Formats: sequence, C-alpha cells, structure tokens
Amino acid sequence: MKTYGDLGYKCMGKIGGYLTEFLILMSQAGGSVAYLVFIGQNLSSIFHGYGLTLASAIFLLVPIEIVLSWVGSLSALAPFSIFADTCNALAMAVVVKENIQKVLGGEFSFRDRMIITSNLEGLSFAGGMAVFCFGGFGMTLALETSMKERSTFLKLLAKTFTGITLVYVLFGFSGYMAYGDNTKEIVTLNLPHNWWAIAVQVGLCLGLIFTFPLMVQPINEIVEGNLCKSTWFQKFQHNSDCSTTRIKKCAVYMSRATLVVCLAVLASCVPGFGVFASLVGSTLCALISFVLPATFHLILFGSSLHFWQGALDFLILSCGLIFAAYGTCKTVLGV
Repeated sequence: MKTYGDLGYKCMGKIGGYLTEFLILMSQAGGSVAYLVFIGQNLSSIFHGYGLTLASAIFLLVPIEIVLSWVGSLSALAPFSIFADTCNALAMAVVVKENIQKVLGGEFSFRDRMIITSNLEGLSFAGGMAVFCFGGFGMTLALETSMKERSTFLKLLAKTFTGITLVYVLFGFSGYMAYGDNTKEIVTLNLPHNWWAIAVQVGLCLGLIFTFPLMVQPINEIVEGNLCKSTWFQKFQHNSDCSTTRIKKCAVYMSRATLVVCLAVLASCVPGFGVFASLVGSTLCALISFVLPATFHLILFGSSLHFWQGALDFLILSCGLIFAAYGTCKTVLGV
C-alpha cells in the first residue's frame, strides 16, 4: 500500500479508490493553484511599476515549473524541498522581526487588537484557511514510502506537524499584532516597499516555486497511473514502432507539462488568494483530513475498537462533514 488511493481501494473497493484519488487530485490541484496565485501576487507587487500583472507573472513561471515537474520522484525532489524550506524560514524570520519591531516601537496599542473576534462567522473562513495549511495530508503515505527508514516515520511526522503548527501560530499572531484588521490576505503585501521586504517576498516565492513540484507529484502519480492502465494507451504502445520506455517518457513529460499549463490558467482566473484557499480547505482538505481517515479507520477496525474509539471516529467524521458543509457555504456566500 503506497498511496492514499490504495488505502481507499482496500477499504471501499473501486468506489473508495476512485473517490479518494479524485479528492486528492482536486485538493492538490487547489493547493498548487494557490501557490501560483501567491507567487504571482507577490511578483506583481514587486514589479508593478514595470507593468507585470498577476496573470503574466504566473505564466512566466510555467517553463520553470514544467522542468521541475519532470523530476522523477519525491526522493529526487528532496534537495529542492530543503532549499524551499530554507527560503521560507528566512523569509518568515524577517517578517516576524519586522512585526516585533513594530510592537516594540509602540506603533500601536495592544488594546487595539481583539483577542477574540466579534465576527464569529469569520471563524469558518479562518478554519478553512487553517485546514488548507495542512492540505498536504494526502501525501502522507507517499512520503512514508519514499523514506529509507520507514520505522521512524511516525515520530518524524509528529515532530514535523508540531513544529509547523508552532510556526504558523507565531507567524499569524505576529502578523495580526503588527497590522491588525489591515492585515492583507498575503501578509508580505503589508510590508514596506524597500530592499529587505523585496528580499523576503522573493525568498518566499523561490520557496514556493521549488515546493510546487511536491504539490503536483500526487496528481502526476494518479494521472500517469490511470494513463498507463488505459486501453487506448496500451493499444498505442502495441502499434507504435517506438520503444515502450520512450513512449512512456514522452507521455509523462506531455501530461506533466499540460497539467502545469492548466493550473496556471486556473490560477490566472482566481479572484483572491484568501477566499480560494479557504474554499479548498473547507471542502476538499477537510474531507481528506477528517472524513476519510475516520471512515477508513471504522471500516478496517470497527469490530475491534473500544466504544470510546468508535465514538471518537464518529465525532471526527461528523465534525468534518459539518465543517465542510458550513465552511463551504460561508466561503462561497461571503462572510
């Protein structure tokens, strides 16, 4: 069992496998589009004086992302991931430093910041954003498969989730403390337009550019797996004079390039980063992160579970469905 889709197939047969793969494909596509929107908005804000628009910034990335998407496996993408994490960490550190300086400089009063928002309906929007931040949940099994020492995966996963959560909380808190209700959907757009702010934006963009191939990797695996199994592709291989290996490579390169172009087109049509990310988090990511795991656990171990374990699964399942429905409605209708 190598992927989340394999787990869905084991639990619910073909329907479960197809449903799981569809949700993963859509959630990863949504996350990839959000990455492109984030990069495009930052680059367009940096070079707005040169007439660079959001759409043009996104399409400038297409050749780079196509080449990066041709990298074969998650293990091969590890160096890019390390570089991306370094860029993200440095950029976040600079943003937090700026925010702390604003706090210490007395540029605002803590009484101007509300600990609990009076707009409780906005919590669904925030919840969608929070779940979106962990939208890579569907890659868990694929990452475990790519590890040399799989026995250490659970401990590493727990440490990683804890660390990332702390970073998100610190980053969000410091941003709100610095800018309050004027905090923009992308906090880097709040920064002053000087050289170090530009360096932060470029660093974050570089980090996401090199993380993008990781986001599309599950999509590539699903698309290419179904492509190789398709009858017409097998017939084409049989009737072609070219070697099977060459045909597969060409098909992989073409499908990955087409995917990047399609995602770029979608990203250029997204009206706003925050609303889109919250929508993806409230719908697809919530189903993958809460509903499917609880359902699979009940199916596989339902008869052997203690009462409290089954009740916990049902609670997670119910809350996930309610959150997905409510969050989606609020995001679509507007808070």
